[in-house]
Order: sequence, then C-alpha cells, then structure tokens
Amino acid sequence: MSNSADSPTPASRRSRFRPVRLLTGAVFALAGLIFWTSFNTAQGTNLRSDESMLRLSDLIQERSRKNGTLGDSTGKIRSEVDALARRDNGSTEAERRKLAELEETAGTRKLTGPGLTVTLTDAPPNATPQIPGVPDPQPNDLVIHQQDLQAVVNALWQGGAEGIKVMDQRLISTSAVRCVGNTLILQGQVYSPPYKVTAVGDRDKLGAALAASPAIQNYRSYVDAYGLGWKVDQHDTVTLPGYSGTVDLHQAQPIG
Repeated sequence: MSNSADSPTPASRRSRFRPVRLLTGAVFALAGLIFWTSFNTAQGTNLRSDESMLRLSDLIQERSRKNGTLGDSTGKIRSEVDALARRDNGSTEAERRKLAELEETAGTRKLTGPGLTVTLTDAPPNATPQIPGVPDPQPNDLVIHQQDLQAVVNALWQGGAEGIKVMDQRLISTSAVRCVGNTLILQGQVYSPPYKVTAVGDRDKLGAALAASPAIQNYRSYVDAYGLGWKVDQHDTVTLPGYSGTVDLHQAQPIG
C-alpha cells in the first residue's frame, strides 16, 4: 500500500483525466459533423442508389443532345461565314481550287465515294463459350472496348481511307475516340453500341487492311468465342459529312 506522499491528490487525478474527456468529446463532435455532412449531401437518400445513377445518366444524355444541337448550329454558321469569306476575299480561281483541296484533306467538306462500314456490337450479357475448351467469359470479354474501335479506325487509315466517320461524326486530325464504361464519347457527344465506322476509299485495300490488323484479329477471336458483333458492309457510294465542330489544337509544329 502506498503512503500518502505517493498517492495522487484529487486535483492531480482530475488534471490527468481531463485530456481524455476532451478527446472523447472531440471524437463525438467529429462524428456528428461527418453524419450531418453526409445527410446534407445525400439529402436523406442513399448516395449509391440506382436513382442517383439514373439521374447522372439522364444528365449525360441531355448534355450530349445539347452538344449535338450546338454543333449543328455551329456548322451552319461556319458554312455561312466560309461562303461570305470566299465571296469577298478577292482570290483567284486557282486559289479557290487550292482552298477546296485543303478543306477536303482537312475533313471539313463532304466526301462521297465507294467505301465500307464496319459495325461492332456487344455480345449478349448471358453469352457462353461458342468454342469447346474456351473458358467462361468475364464481363469485359463481352463488350466493345476503346482499343477495338481504335483498331478499326487505324486499320482503315492504313488501308488508304480518304475519310472516316464514326457513328455520324467525321474524324479529323484532332479527333479522339474515347470510351467510358460501355459508351463512346466523341467530340462532345455520347453514343452506345452498336458502333459504326464508315470509310471512303478503295474497298479492296480497306478490307485487306482490316484483315491484316493484329488487333482486329485478336478482337475477332472474341467474336468467334463469345459472340461479339462484327459486320462489314460494302458501299458503291457513301457520303461522309464535313466536320463542323471546333478544333482544339494546343500545339503545332511545321513539317519540313
């Protein structure tokens, strides 16, 4: 048993336990703040509810439609401006022909000629192996990926395509084919499969380039195994629209 000189006084016991009480109070206060913030953010709803995801999807689709409308309006205004510029710039016939060639190369003019369309489609969600010995598919095996679309576009350019459109949009040098989840985002608009890629050019060369692409050969192995969609349609004549959107060019360097 300790003597009185060694025993803590009441005052010392209170001072020793006071930090613990303060810390406990701080923890409860922080917990209350977190709870209030979560409640205020969710407004009494489940933050991960399907309803909130549906609202986000609706917002994306609405913004996509708005971007499409603005793009059409921009295209019409640009056409009017270009027409006025050509009328009043005092250029010669040779200069106007050169300008038309440059516009065609840049993809800002309509392009008509023979070509083909490649259609890529997701496999059914309940797909099973169609080849003996192939393992059961994972979810990623049944959907179109960004690299699949890029492989088709790259192969068509390699095959000498004069112009390409993905869905209803013409590709230019600054176009980027990007996928988020199972949707394609292209130049401010959102698309869902099936995805269509159309090219104008020599159909035999375009078809040969598609067949020779290693990335497409890999994709077609999944077509055979799990039922992903692959279809090539030939066109005697097809028209690609001229690009009418903005050009986000951050850096350029002259060649030669």
